[in-house]
Amino acid sequence: MRRNLSNLLLALSCLVCFTKCKKGSDDNSGGNNTLPQASINDISQERSRQNTTYRFEVSLNASASADVNVHYATVASSAKEGTDFIATSGTLTIPAGQMKGTIDVTVVGDSLRQADQYFGVKLDQPKNCTLKDDQGFGTIVNENGLYLPVDGAGYTTPVSYPGYTLAWSDEFDGNTVNESNWTFEKGNNNGWGNNELENYTDRPQNAFVSKGNLIIEARKEALSNLNYTSARMITKQKRVFKFGRIDIRAKLPKTKGIWPALWMLGNNIDQVNWPACGEIDIMELLGQEPSKAYQTVHYGANYTVHESKGSNYTLNGEGFDQKFHVFSLDWEQDKMRILVDDQEAFSCTKSNLGEPYPFNNEFFFIFNIAVGGNWPGAPDGTTQFPQRMFVDYVRVFQK
Repeated sequence: MRRNLSNLLLALSCLVCFTKCKKGSDDNSGGNNTLPQASINDISQERSRQNTTYRFEVSLNASASADVNVHYATVASSAKEGTDFIATSGTLTIPAGQMKGTIDVTVVGDSLRQADQYFGVKLDQPKNCTLKDDQGFGTIVNENGLYLPVDGAGYTTPVSYPGYTLAWSDEFDGNTVNESNWTFEKGNNNGWGNNELENYTDRPQNAFVSKGNLIIEARKEALSNLNYTSARMITKQKRVFKFGRIDIRAKLPKTKGIWPALWMLGNNIDQVNWPACGEIDIMELLGQEPSKAYQTVHYGANYTVHESKGSNYTLNGEGFDQKFHVFSLDWEQDKMRILVDDQEAFSCTKSNLGEPYPFNNEFFFIFNIAVGGNWPGAPDGTTQFPQRMFVDYVRVFQK
């Protein structure tokens, strides 16, 4: 499990009662350098929903001719007593002739996805030994928890419209991503045509469902020779649509080099390739422009004659990361409109796009967060991770 050293040092700065004992510092040693030296290890462990045991090991560099005793006590840091771990103290005895003993600390169960937390175990009062390392650090790994509530404030849309019926929706109300609706695309696929930097996975670290939201999370972590991970989910061959009113309620990430998108591709892409299949970008956002959402359609007979038409919608005084907004596609034969919070942001017709016009065919959904790429550029020193896109629902209404 990776460990952020700078965060660890910061979290442990409040352990004021931890004072590193010097080698051989022991009022029982009497200057006797033949006493064994005791050390305690560090532990990094995934937090569970249930209480779990973090077992610290105290080891001697040589066996002693008499029982070794050392006092221990837990010390709070970013992990708090009672809330995150059960405080404990006592005396550890390592019998004569043996070289190891253990100290167990109970970590309180929790599934909240949050920053990792830290606590310590301090050794003192050694008898028949000296202390080489007198403090062990425990890292409670919370970053993979599957519970993540979020403020649901923002724009919303109705569950029905006059003259329409609900053809399909995903409200993300379960405990896992519904794979009868979604397939995870994986890997980097040579940058997905955009020189993207992430490795897409199907792990719950990168996509999970919590409190009625789909959460896609981009991380800075090494995996398969790439430095970032994220998720890209598609409904291809599972949920495909032609025409209707589509509503997607989402809260977006914000930081340099992050590129979230809610979009659609023509279901015949395997037969005719891109851009002949057509692409409808209901929402794209550059993390360094958190107030501006882009709407674009891509088309053309082949890659060399690729064409596009689009626009953007800018919020006044806030970013799309602050509240939920609804991105909608109003889609009919030979014409489309893209809306943001029911305000028209972009429209086009067959007559102003010309031929070939692929948007009278079936399309499937793609939800993803890209990291880097030609358009947003790479993350830089200002970029913060993890970054998350929350999707409350996707609904398709048809006449």
